[in-house]
Amino acid sequence: MEKQYHILVVDDEDRIRRLLRMYLEREGYLIDEAENGEIALEMAFSTDYDLILLDLMLPGMDGLDVCGEIRKKKATPIIMLTARGEEANRVEGFEAGTDDYVVKPFSPRELVHRVKAVLRRASATAFLTTDTETHNVLVFPELTIDHDAHEVKAGGKKIQLTPKEYELLYYLAKSPDKVFTREQLLRDVWHYEFFGDLRTVDTHVKRLREKLNRASSRAAKMITTVWGVGYKLEVPKE
Repeated sequence: MEKQYHILVVDDEDRIRRLLRMYLEREGYLIDEAENGEIALEMAFSTDYDLILLDLMLPGMDGLDVCGEIRKKKATPIIMLTARGEEANRVEGFEAGTDDYVVKPFSPRELVHRVKAVLRRASATAFLTTDTETHNVLVFPELTIDHDAHEVKAGGKKIQLTPKEYELLYYLAKSPDKVFTREQLLRDVWHYEFFGDLRTVDTHVKRLREKLNRASSRAAKMITTVWGVGYKLEVPKE
């Protein structure tokens, strides 16, 4: 039986929530709603949603704060919705841990397209395939990536990554010591679900290093900046 995805829609405007519910339910998704950040947090922590659509401008606790709190405990994919389209605000959203960013007013069809893209990429590696004959594991000093189990360990400790952080790490790790430009990473990791801002690569690299560093500074230092070019995963020589 095909999985029914469970999505939380967070927006203080009832009109927006109803519109999103209508379009998403047409796609067969199960929808819950929250009208403010406090309620959204309670629901996000009590239910394992497949994706959260999160408005940035919420009364009280705003979307950035909600996203930051969720990221402390969960790697649920998050798409931020906002009427503020300036570049600085997009960067703020990615620094808080959002996976994609949609600016109001938006086309509901485009948003559904983004939702499908994020869900597809998150689910592609989220579950262990029971009938596989191979175990796809990348092993480096202080860093292990089990691609079948979608699990990363640094210094022997399991690291919780967002889907996009995991994709970025795995992409670099598949070609150790190869340098990738920011443009290449946007094209190959973000695909068509994100357009434009090269700095989102920098913010994701920063967050990835921070998470790895909590368990192993050696693992974190493997993600190397090649100034003026991009990034690579550099394997220690010793």
